[in-house]
Amino acid sequence: MKCIIVDDEELARELLRAFCNKIPKLEIVGVCANAAEAKAVLEKEPIDLMLLDIQMPGMTGIELLQGLETKPLVIFSTAYSEFAQQGFELDVTDYLLKPFSFERFQKAIDKAQEWYDFSQGNNEETVTKSDKDYIVVKSEHKVYRIAHKDINYIQSLREYVAFYTAQGKTMSLGSLKKLEDDLPSDAFMRVHKSYIIAKDKANALEGNIIHLENEQIPIGPSYKEEVLRELF
Repeated sequence: MKCIIVDDEELARELLRAFCNKIPKLEIVGVCANAAEAKAVLEKEPIDLMLLDIQMPGMTGIELLQGLETKPLVIFSTAYSEFAQQGFELDVTDYLLKPFSFERFQKAIDKAQEWYDFSQGNNEETVTKSDKDYIVVKSEHKVYRIAHKDINYIQSLREYVAFYTAQGKTMSLGSLKKLEDDLPSDAFMRVHKSYIIAKDKANALEGNIIHLENEQIPIGPSYKEEVLRELF
């Protein structure tokens, strides 16, 4: 993946550069100290992944991302946890809270790589509604039957959806809106523009975050009232 680093702090840029250099599948094509420099790189050549700081002078990372017509995959990095919700609203791939370890960085890159690989090689896959207690998902030239009871949550990133179950993750082309209509409303609910969860998998609420077994799912502002009414 061709990536750029965007951060106004020199030490942060050097750390990200060092982390990226440890991962052979990443090619750094730009290291930028502000949003203006990043825009210049993005306009010059296709970028697959942007490692983007949020709080920068002049134009923030969020403002940069909002102004892009064509968006690469984005991993936000910031020292301010209060920006997490905005990051989720912008469909970013992951959110790193500074300081973060190489292991956490690697996990974020692996997630981005999965989306990238899928988008490059699977442009005819889809999700099909079933009238039974499962959904049919075509992914990577295979057809999967995923039982409703096995689904923990579903995440959307642009035109793709990922089904997370105890057995792992299955990705396909699909619309979260269509899934919301197709899945039984007594078992699933939309909690964010990018997430549908299985109601029986939610076990705690903390601010604007729903805790599942091993995951934390953000609640969108427009969904908060319904989440409180339905789940807690």
